[in-house]
Amino acid sequence: MPSGAREEGAAASGEGGRLILLGTPIGNIADASPRLTATLASLDEDDLIAAEDTRVLRKLATALGVELRARLLSAHEHNEASRAGEILQRLREGRTVALVTDAGMPAISDPGFRIVQHCAEAGVPVIAVPGPSAVPTALALSGLPSDRFCFEGFPPRKPGELRAALDALAREPRTLVFFESPHRIAATLAAMAQAFGSGRRASVSRELTKTWEETRRGTLADLAAHAQTEGFRGELTVVVAGASEETPEAGAREAEHASEVLRLAGMGLRLKDAAGYLAEREGLSRRELYQAALRAREGSPD
Repeated sequence: MPSGAREEGAAASGEGGRLILLGTPIGNIADASPRLTATLASLDEDDLIAAEDTRVLRKLATALGVELRARLLSAHEHNEASRAGEILQRLREGRTVALVTDAGMPAISDPGFRIVQHCAEAGVPVIAVPGPSAVPTALALSGLPSDRFCFEGFPPRKPGELRAALDALAREPRTLVFFESPHRIAATLAAMAQAFGSGRRASVSRELTKTWEETRRGTLADLAAHAQTEGFRGELTVVVAGASEETPEAGAREAEHASEVLRLAGMGLRLKDAAGYLAEREGLSRRELYQAALRAREGSPD
């Protein structure tokens, strides 16, 4: 028997009390790993499966041809904190607990973080059965730099909080990955175009691994226009190029842009309006232009 199989059996036997994070398909059932199937099948009546939605788990088990024998417990966004104590108690009794969400890896923009945190603090072993994730999948499909990236999850819903969050990321050099819903994608892409510059490269992937999978690439302005007119359906992952590294040439361009904003303001426009006009024309960040103009104005002699 291969060593991996022996480790799997030990992990699922209930001995030692350990938490197993189970990665599940994000759309295509064929992406379920043999290890996922074997682990679900090995859990017995003394074990526990904490699932985001037990109905989704039962459908998955049926599709995989697995008869679930372990006790099922719901552990979702709204009750995870209260469930953590119960799960930890079962683990301390030497039971095996498997944690599964509806799609992808637990704790990655899904329930699971608090439970893993409790286990880590209590010194309870935690192992993972890896599975598909929309984050690296969309990143690989985007055509954008993937050597360094950061995952930001779902952006804030309220417009003011959204603007503040995106403004804070405007100079982030790493590629950015977000999740978003179809009914908010148009507003989010428009806000990104305003904060990052309408010419920033990006992609939107929808329904990854499913029948209608699609990745659309372009500038933030292009994608925002598409979202406004035609929309995006399904589960969405947005990937945005990071900010360009600052160079002497970039500094010179910033000075030129700031000077142009001040020139427009001198013709009667408010400084913010002048920055907004130039940002739209040049595909730049309105906030960065405004701040550069303020610095230039404060540094110039009266």
